[in-house]
Amino acid sequence: MRRVTAVRYAAALREGGSLPGLMEGDDLGTWVVKFRGAGQGQGALVAEVVVGELARALGLPVPEIVVVDVDPRLGRTEPDQEVQDLLRASAGANLGLDYLPGSITYDPLAFTVAPELAARVLWLDALTLNVDRSWRNPNLLVWGGGLWLIDHGAALYPHHDWASADGSVARTLPGVADHVLLPAAAARPDAFARADVELAGQVEAALLTAVLDRVPADWLAVPPERYVRWLLARVEARATWRDAVITALGSADEVRQTGQAGQTRQAGQAGQAGRTGRAGQTGRPEWLRAGDWLRTGGTRPRGRGDA
Repeated sequence: MRRVTAVRYAAALREGGSLPGLMEGDDLGTWVVKFRGAGQGQGALVAEVVVGELARALGLPVPEIVVVDVDPRLGRTEPDQEVQDLLRASAGANLGLDYLPGSITYDPLAFTVAPELAARVLWLDALTLNVDRSWRNPNLLVWGGGLWLIDHGAALYPHHDWASADGSVARTLPGVADHVLLPAAAARPDAFARADVELAGQVEAALLTAVLDRVPADWLAVPPERYVRWLLARVEARATWRDAVITALGSADEVRQTGQAGQTRQAGQAGQAGRTGRAGQTGRPEWLRAGDWLRTGGTRPRGRGDA
């Protein structure tokens, strides 16, 4: 990976538990820096590189990832003691992601994602056991009119205990039903199966070796070949976790179709009420309230007949 030397600590980003920082580099760029001295440890930095660069190799949009050399003296003028301590504990090589100015967090109600792209992201997350791309915390940005994948430090979690990692090669993605792109992928039922065929054929030893070569050697607790073997085993055993995703997609599609049918039915009822001139009706019409469940987290609007 390209190396950048940090020249100024600009701001703390307190959205995540690892307290990443916004730093300016000697390349005139601005970087979101994740520190080796943070509580998650260097394993999280390894996951960021492996999953981020694997995603890029598979054609998915990921901000540039670099190594940022940090001088702990940069924190001397920082008034926050927590930041000072973090910088002192993170001297040397840290991880930086290109800062995307003006980007916003992905909101499925405001931004449409093609089913094909959603399926590819879902497949990557299922392969790497990325448990941190839910509707609660999408870890997706919208920038320049497109979707960008960020924050993969929680993926590959079996690498925190290699002694038991072989038992996870067929493990299904925990919380797959809450994946933020599940509804988008479900809009085209065959999209995930197509992504599986296409992407599984690309995840080979040569590609994974090239991805692991980008990880600084002193971040790794095991030889890089251990990651290569584990990921290849995940691909080989993917029938179990692939079918679990397909089942979740089927359930999400049923919910989507039920919601569409309900909205159509309510719209028809509203039209009939308008033609008959129902007397005394006040408030917002039913056809306008039909989509309120989307804005209330799934709460169905109460009708006049509800108790």
